[in-house]
Amino acid sequence: MSDPDLLFELKDGIGWITFNRPAARNALTFAMYEGLAEHCARAATDPAIRALVLTGAGEKAFAAGTDISQFRAFATPEDALAYEARLDRVLETLERCPKPTIAAIAGACTGGGAGIAAACDIRIAARGARFGFPVARTLGNCLSMSNYARLAALIGPALVTEIIFTARLIEAEEAKTIGLVSELLDDPAALRARAEALARLVASHAPLTLAATKEALRRLRPRLPEGQDKDLILMCYMSQDFREGMEAFLGKRAPVWRGV
Repeated sequence: MSDPDLLFELKDGIGWITFNRPAARNALTFAMYEGLAEHCARAATDPAIRALVLTGAGEKAFAAGTDISQFRAFATPEDALAYEARLDRVLETLERCPKPTIAAIAGACTGGGAGIAAACDIRIAARGARFGFPVARTLGNCLSMSNYARLAALIGPALVTEIIFTARLIEAEEAKTIGLVSELLDDPAALRARAEALARLVASHAPLTLAATKEALRRLRPRLPEGQDKDLILMCYMSQDFREGMEAFLGKRAPVWRGV
């Protein structure tokens, strides 16, 4: 697979996946999500790939969520459900990959980008990084229950509630304090160097131990019945508020929420 918006480079056993739309703050297209899943599926069975590093091109963003313009094509409940199902499938493919995954985060890490980072095994960041899911301020949509569960496992339900309700972005120092990231680096160059060193370190360790640890921790999370969140997804994505949020975002104006 070749996609100029999603780069893959294998270097000394480390697979580098780069979100490559710096002019759009690496906003993710649907094709980029699918490409990420394909790279993770390949890494799972390719012995030449011993670890994966995910990062964003440029210094402004790891990935600033999904490209909002794609939502204009949403017309039916199936569109909304298929979108969240796609994200769940992609993130589960990333999470189930038996190889170590490291998110090297500089700049904005929001929405779908923050979801991807949360699904990685280790997250490290440059000091200018910012994290969040500002959907209550921007689009008026919601996350899938799988995403809520993953976030709650990382930072606790109370903090997830607070950051969603306030739509604030978590600064790098706070992210380190709450355990969202394990290390802070001074700049993107230092971040990349540390990501490479960390990937080499974990790749040198017993692969079955790493794979078993990943899967055990994944299994510790409660399993959610399929379709349990359909009513919540449809309530948000099929609303007039969601359409208003999308058009306001693309028109660079403040949305007017009506709760319908």
